[in-house]
Amino acid sequence: MARPAGMTPHELAPWGPVEPVRRLTGGHRTEVLEVVVGGRRAVARRSRRSAASLAWELDLVASLAELGFVVPRAVPTLDGRRSVAGIVVQTFVEGHEPESDGDWERVVAELRRLHDVTTGWAQRPGSRTVAELGSGDRSGDADLSAMPADVVEMCRQAWLPLAAQPRSVVHGDPGPGNLRVTTSTVGIIDWDEARVDAGVLDLADVPTRPLPEPIATTAGRAADAWEAANGWQIEPAYARRRLARLRAGGGHR
Repeated sequence: MARPAGMTPHELAPWGPVEPVRRLTGGHRTEVLEVVVGGRRAVARRSRRSAASLAWELDLVASLAELGFVVPRAVPTLDGRRSVAGIVVQTFVEGHEPESDGDWERVVAELRRLHDVTTGWAQRPGSRTVAELGSGDRSGDADLSAMPADVVEMCRQAWLPLAAQPRSVVHGDPGPGNLRVTTSTVGIIDWDEARVDAGVLDLADVPTRPLPEPIATTAGRAADAWEAANGWQIEPAYARRRLARLRAGGGHR
């Protein structure tokens, strides 16, 4: 089988014999491959985050695994490291994307549990809450200094109402492509955009609309603003779509 383009055998060598299988399409901002390591399916991912930010993510996921969450666990290199030059190999999480309201209800329950158990968690290096972006320009991939002033002001006005909302770890991108459901489990993958923020942001785009009004509309507008800012330079077409939704009123429609 031809090796998928991307990570080279040399880069994956610290994990021993690694067989690349295919490029996975779920990682819009990171290079992701399905691989076989030690006879087991796994996922190799190249992170763009700083060493401190990636370590925060791996520490978080390890802690969540200990609490019973179904998450991808780091596969160590032959000498025990969790990452090498930004590359991480993690266990493959089985399951399918949510298909029914019942599946989404289970997803919501797991997201709420995430928020409950991570209250008071230290912020990810390089990240801020959206409310804190009222006086700052950077958080993860978001760089407000690269955006038009009127768009920044619109986003900040959308984020301001979340200042009083409870903060915890948020997954940051709990869309269908990052969820793996089975008859007995809900798996959550790709924690690249996780940070500490208002928990309602994780629930703003859930199709079953678990948030009551008026917080549903408030969270929807804040999520539109965040997605616009977060993707402004990396996923510009998507960012402009979310901005258009924000201009139109935001929230669920």
